[in-house]
Amino acid sequence: MSKRPVVVSCGEPAGVGLEIAHSAFNALHGDVPMVLLADRRHVSGTVTEVASLDDVTGLETALPLLHHDFDGDAVPGTPDPRNAQGVIDVIARGVDLVSSGGASALCTLPIHKKALKDGADFAYPGHTEYLAALAGVERVVMMLACPDLRVVPVTIHIAVADVPTALTAELLEDTLRITEAALKRDFGIAEPRLAVAGLNPHAGEGGAMGTEEITLITPLLDRLSQDGMRLSGPMSADTMFHAQARAGYDAAVCMYHDQALIPIKTIDFAGGVNVTLGLPFIRTSPDHGTAFDIAGKGLADPTSTIAALRMAWDMADKRG
Repeated sequence: MSKRPVVVSCGEPAGVGLEIAHSAFNALHGDVPMVLLADRRHVSGTVTEVASLDDVTGLETALPLLHHDFDGDAVPGTPDPRNAQGVIDVIARGVDLVSSGGASALCTLPIHKKALKDGADFAYPGHTEYLAALAGVERVVMMLACPDLRVVPVTIHIAVADVPTALTAELLEDTLRITEAALKRDFGIAEPRLAVAGLNPHAGEGGAMGTEEITLITPLLDRLSQDGMRLSGPMSADTMFHAQARAGYDAAVCMYHDQALIPIKTIDFAGGVNVTLGLPFIRTSPDHGTAFDIAGKGLADPTSTIAALRMAWDMADKRG
């Protein structure tokens, strides 16, 4: 098991991230060494400020903190535009720490994209795209994972009307190959089995409900299967996610956002983890947002953050 800690970027200081970091640390009881990157002024509760990641090992009574200066205060529920650049810089600092080998993985707490755009003209749609840019990677893949299911959407945050145009053979192939490689490297699955959904109802039903399965998805799956990939599909999405079906694959690759996220959030709403596949380092994140409406009220559920930290630690062990 890697002895380097997981570095946790603070995310939006006005959201629930800082309080769930504390809750997660207390719940893990040292099982996952971690260090929070944040401004000490923003953090309530007991912390142990450390000068470097080398000082984290063995600290189990108070959350280790690497200080990072922010320009504004942290008022729960009210983002301060002066903090936007600090949020961005903390993510970049976390990437530097894990890329250099100082940390075993990066766990990112939720950001608020509008606050970053308003305060620092943030040019990226979200965490994932910014991390890819920092890593110099052209294409990454989003996976949502819980103990009973892993899902990967091929297209993500676009209108449903735009999905058929965005869905190309190149994009689907890249998604499948990145997913297979990550399951081998980071999840320890020697021969990953990927179930691939169709785009249309009943996977097109032989062309009666759409032809993308015939013209795009099936030819690609046939070619990749001949290369040795273990693929099934295109499958009707409405029959892919019951327990018996899930036992037949290691990850489900879906054509669009809701096709992938509705089943996993139904199965494990609180415990899902967002994992970015295709980066040269490990990145996980809780699968929820800043929750400004409950920030600072002690109501935030740390389950997803705990799961994200455990998954990051386990992935680091698999990656070695």
